Amino acid sequence: MIKIRVPATSANLGPGFDCLGLAIDLWNEIAFEKGSNLKFRASGEGAEKLNKGNKNLLTKAYTRLFDICGRKMNGVHIASRNEVPMSSGLGSSAAAIVGGLFGANEMLGKPLGTDDLLKVATEMEGHPDNVAPALLGGLVISVMKPTEIITRRYDVPALNAVIVKPDVEWLTKTARAVLPKSVSRADAIHNIGRTTLVVEALRTGDLNLLEKVMEDRIHQPYRLRHISGGTAAYKVARQFGAAALSGAGPSIILFTSNQQAEKAKAEICAVFEERGIRAQGFIKTPSSRGVHKI
Repeated sequence: MIKIRVPATSANLGPGFDCLGLAIDLWNEIAFEKGSNLKFRASGEGAEKLNKGNKNLLTKAYTRLFDICGRKMNGVHIASRNEVPMSSGLGSSAAAIVGGLFGANEMLGKPLGTDDLLKVATEMEGHPDNVAPALLGGLVISVMKPTEIITRRYDVPALNAVIVKPDVEWLTKTARAVLPKSVSRADAIHNIGRTTLVVEALRTGDLNLLEKVMEDRIHQPYRLRHISGGTAAYKVARQFGAAALSGAGPSIILFTSNQQAEKAKAEICAVFEERGIRAQGFIKTPSSRGVHKI
């Protein structure tokens, strides 16, 4: 039996659209054990949906790696205990893909290196902003080129990340569909400069700088207006520090001080609850570790 952990991730981080991702100390734990057939069982977040069958992103990633390596896949029993909420903007699909690929790679004796795993994970996910930090940990900048994925990884201090997930249906395809087909030069310049400073602020733990530069003009304004309570929750979060949509949403992520974290979580949750929307809140820190054996 092999047991692994794979973290949640938060992509974009304001202006770093499709380029930045951060591993979060919130984990799915997955066990792989040889068996007579393919069997999958989940507990925790998303279990009711995932347990309807054996076909999901995790098992698809697991079997795909066997195919890539030209190896016959014998039976395996996979048990996943999930803390990462699904459809939350916290990289649940990236966690499933990276977890399945990493688990298969371990079961096969590590035929693929990290770069190869990242390439396969990106092919499955479509872009590397979540899968890169899920694999590598820390804060990761990712750029796709025709033949390679260029990354730079940074450790991030133990900042307080307040995450609030409203219980609303918000599909990735919807989050993409509401975006404009083009953006103005002014908006592009706005994001380019701030993205470099977001990296610097997170790398150094400079919350004052992060609060000044985490604004986005390329995706957040368009998405927030389609998430019930989203704009109001974002405005409340910004009163406490550096706030952004986590990934494509609907979760809000806020970096704030120890003293403000609990109050911020309660007030952001209250914005959604006042509208009759249940909200789940976490206070976590960035993770320097990506997927790993336990």
